[in-house]
Amino acid sequence: MNTVQSTIERKLGALTPLHVEVINESHMHSGPATDSHFKLVVVSAAFEGIRAVARHQRVYQILAEELAGEVHALALHLYTPNEWQVTNSVPASPNCKGGSLVD
Repeated sequence: MNTVQSTIERKLGALTPLHVEVINESHMHSGPATDSHFKLVVVSAAFEGIRAVARHQRVYQILAEELAGEVHALALHLYTPNEWQVTNSVPASPNCKGGSLVD
């Protein structure tokens, strides 16, 4: 079965990642739990010498079709191998604060 999550994982292969996590956080958001909210952790030598904004732009380019369609939110945590070796963790995502009809 080809899910949004598996499509994202496959497409991120273009970065030749040493580590990749695609975490579906849709259940944490108000409204129906669809495959629309994701947290990505990508460790790749492709990010060497590239500032954070350019890293994000590269991922947005790779996932342009998904971002124009079913993906509503995408938290990006993008590291070089050396940065990941130092950090080796990802911040927790905040709770959803919008989109509910009962707010």
